[in-house]
Amino acid sequence: MTTAIIKPQWSFVTIALMVLGFMFWWPVGLAVLAYIVWGEYLGGSAERAERWVGRQKQWARDCRDRSRNHQRGFANSTGNAAFDDYREEQLKRLDEERRRLDDDIREFHEYMRNLRKARDREEFDRFMADRRTRSQDDRPHDRDHGDGNRQGY
Repeated sequence: MTTAIIKPQWSFVTIALMVLGFMFWWPVGLAVLAYIVWGEYLGGSAERAERWVGRQKQWARDCRDRSRNHQRGFANSTGNAAFDDYREEQLKRLDEERRRLDDDIREFHEYMRNLRKARDREEFDRFMADRRTRSQDDRPHDRDHGDGNRQGY
């Protein structure tokens, strides 16, 4: 039997308290939100709260242990040594293939970068040649007026 005045559920009172909590000091609003969402799990009794916290800690330990075992390679052990050896051999082969493909990708990107640089160099040289010919065509030419005097513009 719960005797709490404010029950952990979405009601007008709890939402108003949460909004006011966020307005005055955000940790209070966050605490009210946590109470609304997870308050039923705690159930208002110290024993249930301790059991819930204990389950959460056990879950975190289990996750950590699974992660450690997976990093060591024990997580997927089948119990059959021949199959585990075969799987290890295939995984090594796949890792080598992946490294080879990564090297191929790196070489291809380098090749494409060199092609782009060569194309850019060619376009730049063409631009400079066109610019030189335009500037020579736009320069004023000396005119000979027949009397031996040259006049330029």
